Amino acid sequence: MDLQDQLKNLFPDYEPAPEETPEEVAHELYVQKEPMICKFEKRKGKATTIIEGYEGTDEDFKILAKEIKTKLSVGGTFKDDSIIIQGDYRDKIMEILKVKGFKVKRVGG
Repeated sequence: MDLQDQLKNLFPDYEPAPEETPEEVAHELYVQKEPMICKFEKRKGKATTIIEGYEGTDEDFKILAKEIKTKLSVGGTFKDDSIIIQGDYRDKIMEILKVKGFKVKRVGG
């Protein structure tokens, strides 16, 4: 006996309210006119890829950072309006951003 049957037994006049499902709206990132900069640096002897130049909100940029990190299975952070990825992944990151509709410019090496 499930909950609906038990409610019918206790309250014969009870009619369940129709279930409302909230409509899920896909979150879309702001696509800008100016290209984002994808550059390579060495910090403390380690290779890092830095992505800068996003004009949208910080929350969108954080979502983008998380998505890149999970797709590449690498570590990284969002700091000072830039995404810092551990390792030299410029080509892969540029490909991911181009698929999303961003313009990307490669800087350094």
